[in-house]
Amino acid sequence: MFLNPITWPKGKQSAASITFDIDADSLIRAARPEDAELRLQAISMGRYGPTVAVPRILQTYRRLGLTQTFFMPAWVMEQYPATVEAILKDGHEIGHHSWCHEDPMEHSDAHEADLFERALEVHVHMTGRAPRGYRAPVYSLTPKMVDRLIAHGFLYDSSMMADDLPYLVESAAGSLIEMPPHWGTDDWPPFAHFAEIDYLMPVRAPSDGVRAFAEEFDAMHEAGGFWMPVLHPFLTGRPARWREMEKLIERALSTGQVWFAPMEEIATHAAAMRDHLRCEKIN
Repeated sequence: MFLNPITWPKGKQSAASITFDIDADSLIRAARPEDAELRLQAISMGRYGPTVAVPRILQTYRRLGLTQTFFMPAWVMEQYPATVEAILKDGHEIGHHSWCHEDPMEHSDAHEADLFERALEVHVHMTGRAPRGYRAPVYSLTPKMVDRLIAHGFLYDSSMMADDLPYLVESAAGSLIEMPPHWGTDDWPPFAHFAEIDYLMPVRAPSDGVRAFAEEFDAMHEAGGFWMPVLHPFLTGRPARWREMEKLIERALSTGQVWFAPMEEIATHAAAMRDHLRCEKIN
């Protein structure tokens, strides 16, 4: 089914990483900077993610023995240090997700470079190391950002959608591994309702929304592929939705044939197989 299949470690049939973007209230602050502090509904909805949902998610991961990946804007990391500490204590990865969820397309490259560096400093200060992975806000990746990631030694990006499996991205600056997301495994279409950023979707029942992720998992597992939900704690971390996700994760684990790992580990494995990966050149 795949043009460039990947053999997974330990004889596993497929690989999986459940990724969470902890945007918190950076979303409203980036979208409405002139009066964000007055928009308490939007701020409180975002705050639910790091303060209520993430502890619930971490509890599930501890119960199931999983180590996974979270992406956080650096501004969010600074505002919610206890969340960062809890994630790191359980051995999870934290990836770079901008300074304050700003869209790279809306800033000059010089300004974006400054914000990127500022966020890197926060990661090093709070986690003790530079992040290995990056996901652009709203997947808004630019060629200059790819070059910036390569220049800073990033192992992988997770913003482009040119394949089902991890693939190699090359530019004049070098190369990195792309861990491709797609909207079919993102929880914004089924669950987001956010008038302040002009995103009004008909909110689906938890079982309906998660069923889409389940069908994507089944297809990927059958084909020996890579399953990577892109979730947000303030959306999927609510009780009914997370209960449905728990059921799906437990079902995947029960097969005994899925390699669950943080993104850095899966990207490292893919990098070791780079001669077998599909390559896409940019610039």
